[in-house]
Amino acid sequence: MKPDEISIAPVPADLAKPRGHYSHAVCAGGFVFVAGQLPVEADGRQLNEAPFEAQARQVLANVAAALRGAGSCVDKLVQVRVYITDIELWPAFNTIYAQWAGDARPARAVVPVPQLHYGFKIEVEATALA
Repeated sequence: MKPDEISIAPVPADLAKPRGHYSHAVCAGGFVFVAGQLPVEADGRQLNEAPFEAQARQVLANVAAALRGAGSCVDKLVQVRVYITDIELWPAFNTIYAQWAGDARPARAVVPVPQLHYGFKIEVEATALA
């Protein structure tokens, strides 16, 4: 791909198809931009009633799947943004995230928000090297 080209990554089988007019991952300029991922299973089942830990694990699995679909991986992450509806849940998320990210230590931001779509408790977006 040329540096000025933009390509939409295919949706892998372990990631639900987008429900709106967006792509899970877009490649441009040597980077992969992962759209905000919500706790939705591959079959489209929404985990909005699931415990926070289950939502967090599903969101991170979705980020990893979107990265794989774009030919990247967690080890190539450079920036992660986490939107969370209750900042008191941050320590639990940080523990799950550390296990998921392993040795990767991308820049990260946490953004407390009053609510998320469908009543979810967490959303994560990311940028990685292609």
